Amino acid sequence: MDDGNGLAGPSGDGPRRRGGVRRLPLRTVLLIVVFVPSLTFAPLLASGMNQLFTQWQAEKAQMDLATTTVGVPASALFFGLDRERRLTAEVLAGSASARAELTEQRRVTDQAVAAFRPLTALDVPDAQEGLADAIARTDRGLGLLAEQRRAVDAGRSGAQRAFDYYSGVLESGLGVLTTLGRTDEGQVNREAQALSDLYWVVNLLGREDAVLARGWGTGRLTRDEYVLVSDAIGARNHLMRSRVIPALKGDETPYAKLTDGKAWATMTAMEERLITSAPEGDQVTLRGDSVAWRSSVEAVTGQLRQLLDLRFENVSKIGYDHARMVFTVFVSISSVGLLALALVIFTSWRLTAILRRRILHLRHEAHELQERLPDVVARLERGEDVDVDAEVRTLQPTPDELGELGQALNLASRSAVLTAVRQAEQHRGFQRMLQRIARRTQILIGLQLKKLDELERRHEDPEVLEGLFDLDHLTARLRRYEENLVILGGGQPQRRWRKPVHLLDVLRAAQGEVQDYRRIAIDVEGESWIAERAVGPLVHVLAELMENATAFSRPLTPVEVRAAPVSRGVAVEIEDRGLGMEPEQYDAANDLLRSPPRLDVMTHADDVRLGLYVVARLSAGLGLKVELRSSAFGGTRVIVLIPESLVVDRPRAVPVPEEVSSPREDARPAHEDGDLPARSRGRAMAHVTASASPERDDAPASSGLRPLPQRVRQASLAAELKVPAARDERTGQEFAVRDQPGRSSAAIGAFQRQSRKRRTGDDASRPGQGGSAESSSPTTEDR
Repeated sequence: MDDGNGLAGPSGDGPRRRGGVRRLPLRTVLLIVVFVPSLTFAPLLASGMNQLFTQWQAEKAQMDLATTTVGVPASALFFGLDRERRLTAEVLAGSASARAELTEQRRVTDQAVAAFRPLTALDVPDAQEGLADAIARTDRGLGLLAEQRRAVDAGRSGAQRAFDYYSGVLESGLGVLTTLGRTDEGQVNREAQALSDLYWVVNLLGREDAVLARGWGTGRLTRDEYVLVSDAIGARNHLMRSRVIPALKGDETPYAKLTDGKAWATMTAMEERLITSAPEGDQVTLRGDSVAWRSSVEAVTGQLRQLLDLRFENVSKIGYDHARMVFTVFVSISSVGLLALALVIFTSWRLTAILRRRILHLRHEAHELQERLPDVVARLERGEDVDVDAEVRTLQPTPDELGELGQALNLASRSAVLTAVRQAEQHRGFQRMLQRIARRTQILIGLQLKKLDELERRHEDPEVLEGLFDLDHLTARLRRYEENLVILGGGQPQRRWRKPVHLLDVLRAAQGEVQDYRRIAIDVEGESWIAERAVGPLVHVLAELMENATAFSRPLTPVEVRAAPVSRGVAVEIEDRGLGMEPEQYDAANDLLRSPPRLDVMTHADDVRLGLYVVARLSAGLGLKVELRSSAFGGTRVIVLIPESLVVDRPRAVPVPEEVSSPREDARPAHEDGDLPARSRGRAMAHVTASASPERDDAPASSGLRPLPQRVRQASLAAELKVPAARDERTGQEFAVRDQPGRSSAAIGAFQRQSRKRRTGDDASRPGQGGSAESSSPTTEDR
């Protein structure tokens, strides 16, 4: 349909018109209004700004190098090497007192060298010309420092050789300091020249001091040493009078009288007596007091260093002031140019102000949603209730594109929060259902264990007992699997102990919950006891790892379990001989064990690593450190580190069943009345032995044969692992571990036959029936 202007389109889809002007896309409008007028003025402004900025950047970079980056390490290195040069000369001259000072000074110099060495890798485009070469020369000289020191200590280096080495390195360092004063600003260069002259004055005084240190002990100098001292004195005095003192100004002028001071006068008087001394052949007599010389030199050096610091501050101030002035000019020109540019784009801003505010408002709302949604999810994970209407703020829509965008943002915000709430409620509901089912199943498993115990005490048929024992073992494993469901559902195992348990018993308890328990070999070093709060979770963790080792290794291959105390607790190693895993799989498994994520059971139903999730959750709660590694056998080795906080001392009194407490006391009766031990509730067979020969099955009770051991339930467990009978009735749960889950039918039959015969013969030996209690009392025998 033609609208009369030559433009046609379907309603709502094609270009729409307002006031006879076709509406362009928002991005196109902003680009035309803002950039087209600005492009005519921006290049000129940018050129002037770039020139000023480059100059300011170069001056500032050079001042930073001179004052901090290079200047400070180079100055510290200079003074350290200067002092080490003098102390080395004293040591080579035979001064024993200087040895300790030299050792300490070497340590200080090494610190300065360590701070200077990284400067060789310095890459500053605006650095002073020649600075990199000067640093490299100094670094090459420092590379021979260790060798020179060894030569001095071993007596292989002469005094002159050591002097030449240190003087050469010091001159290289002075080259670095001199180069730092050559900046792009002329005034800084002029003021820095006096600073370099001061460094040379200190160096010449150090040269003189190092040469004189050779002769104070003997009172003589060689002719060559005399020449070195004379040259140093002359050059130093020339620099001080002709270049340093005339350059002092401002707060530096008080140091112009440095040469009139007492220390300087003492030093120059001794130098004058030395210079005027007449040579005697190849030697010159050194007249003067070494103590007075040392005192005056130290005082003069201290004054020179104070003047150096003051001059350094003044030069730095001049350089930074000029750099700031350049920066001020840069900012001023930039401000004026930007103001002009702002005038050019003022009309554009008027057109785009409303659009910008609305776009920024929408962006702000989007950012708030981005920040608010994770907070809502975190609150839902903590179990808090979230009101969707309160969390979503509605934007007022307008009849244009931005209004449609705001409406879409409203719908997206509400949908995202509502979806998060529904997913969290569904996840929590599933977890509650999973825990409820698992808890109920655990109660049934506890009742099943109780029923199996009653059947084991009721039946004496070896084949029936063997089947019942197998069912008992399967039920214990089923209980562990149900606990896995509780843990995956966000709960914790319910098994609790009130006393510490021996580590060996904990390992045996974990072994008893594994299907192929016969393949597991346990080796424990030391006497370690586990705190009562950690027994249940630790048994669960070890059982899961043992089960994994047996499941992923070939049948009949052994699984070795070793435990031993280490410096930070107790380490348990579980090693199988399976196929192992790839290195990236080990890394992924260890990452999972170190940082267990919050598991969504519904999205990880097919994940084969659910056992690792259980181990990771329990380990994180106990503070265990579990790590998987490759085994030398090709399988996997798991290391479980039990921290010291979970390892306790052996309890003072550990209750042991009477029947097995003293198995080696053959002469002591087990019961005073002579009766066989009675079977009672809560007892199961602990040791089965048929030591009596079949030919003596019919022997009377008074023949002196000792009875077979009792069948005592939970006798193979430590006292801390035993579950009281009252608790069986209250919770219907039991944690029973036996040394040998499988029973020999022949052994069980022998136990039953011997027990019946002993009971038959016991009737005739009771007191009051013609028998003697003492003559038929059974004794406990070590079997």
